Amino acid sequence: MRRSALVLLLLPLSAAALPAQTLAAGPGPGVRRAIETITESDVRRRIGILSDDSMRGRLTPSPQLEQVAGYIASEFRRLGLRPGGDRGSFLQRYTIRRSQIDTSSFAMAMGHGAHGHWILGRDAFLRAGPIPDAPLGGPIVLMVGMPADTARPFGDVPVRGAIVLHVVPAQVRTRALMPTLAKAAAAGVRGWIAVTDRNAGFFGQLARGTLAPQTRLAGGAPGADSPIPVVEVLDASAQAVLRAAGEDLAALRASRTPAVRALAGVTGAVEVHQTVLSEASAPNVIGVLEGSDQQLRGEYVFFTAHMDHIGTAAEGIDCAAAGADSICNGADDDASGTTGVLELAEAFASMNPRPRRSLVFMTVSGEERGLWGSEYYSEHPTLPLVSTVADLNIDMIGRNWRDTIVAIGKEHSSLGAVANRVTAEHPELDLRIIDDIWPELGLYSRSDHFNFARKGVPILFFFNGVHPDYHRVSDSVEKIDAEKEARIIKMVFYVGLDVANTTARPQWSPESRRRIVEAVGN
Repeated sequence: MRRSALVLLLLPLSAAALPAQTLAAGPGPGVRRAIETITESDVRRRIGILSDDSMRGRLTPSPQLEQVAGYIASEFRRLGLRPGGDRGSFLQRYTIRRSQIDTSSFAMAMGHGAHGHWILGRDAFLRAGPIPDAPLGGPIVLMVGMPADTARPFGDVPVRGAIVLHVVPAQVRTRALMPTLAKAAAAGVRGWIAVTDRNAGFFGQLARGTLAPQTRLAGGAPGADSPIPVVEVLDASAQAVLRAAGEDLAALRASRTPAVRALAGVTGAVEVHQTVLSEASAPNVIGVLEGSDQQLRGEYVFFTAHMDHIGTAAEGIDCAAAGADSICNGADDDASGTTGVLELAEAFASMNPRPRRSLVFMTVSGEERGLWGSEYYSEHPTLPLVSTVADLNIDMIGRNWRDTIVAIGKEHSSLGAVANRVTAEHPELDLRIIDDIWPELGLYSRSDHFNFARKGVPILFFFNGVHPDYHRVSDSVEKIDAEKEARIIKMVFYVGLDVANTTARPQWSPESRRRIVEAVGN
């Protein structure tokens, strides 16, 4: 799972389903045969392969990650899945770029005899959003505070082609700006300059840090996923330009009334140059099982997990040696979830007849580096996102409670009710499914389901919480509870089967859709 903060936590089928799969009659023979393929021994064996020392922690990118992708692709081929990657293969590849922002990059605002020219890395820094391919320029529109009307954050002020100069407290996180930035991009705003009251010393550290070489998904954002470039400058840098335009920055800060207005005669620009130091690529692995229903086989239920981890102490990210052990094997994180996807693929491939909708089994890479693989897929899907009805994401399901699994996202769509009902219908699994009990950790945005959710696909994220071995060399196969994991995989199987066989698609709750999907402008 992508690391944000280390916290140790010790912590009937649908009427549209196949007739034999009713609660009264129990699972039909095809379902029983499928479920019997999910075994404790298979779980332990697969996790052992994926987290073996020879895999060197499955860093993105690395030769060992390529070996893991090849193993998964060979399993998909053996099971008779259709390739869902690039050019008729099981692999979808994306580019990883190591680059450095040049000190010739700047943001600017000028007018009425004043000229603010702010060098990135010294007077300003790129806080979020993409690196623009060409210089951005336009008239300045001033925004003060957070908009009162989030549906119309600019009111009647025209902003197409503009650069917004936003006077905002430093404690307002970029994530909180996302709904406004999404509306700005949709309205034609070209760039965003946030004027903050951040501590100057800390600002300098942040600014200098952005000049260090960065490795990221090519075209990806340096921070939060803003659709437009967001540059930050300090009050002291912007004060002269604002004063020349007749604005008192101290009064703006003191005002409790949000405001938006054009600054007549003031223009702005953002220009970012970067030097590309190196490029590499990494794989996602995608296999498709065609559905049996002529009307529904063009719709897809995804099962996802990340196959990467954090590498070794010598060449990984955030991996520390302990004695002679220097390999972060990632047995629970997330060889357990990847094993789940493989077991589900084997179970569903054995069914006759198959589920009505098509099923997609995808293992992504780059999760530990910033959800790279799933972000790339969400922007370059090989199957239509509009026809993707659900993503069931599995990350860390092999440890902690024997009888409990968290399903993050249950409250956001009808998938939560499906999971509750299906789990109750299968008491033999001896599982309790619960809501997110760590909302303060922001787990909803920390694994690969999020890149489906922001594109409008309902999700469930199955997760057993972290533990003292999280992101440590001690996360090894010997500590996996394979019997428990097999039961969780069976539960995910039944949830996926219900979704695949029910004519109606899963539905978002309206408020969740507004907050998660519409707020980011997808």
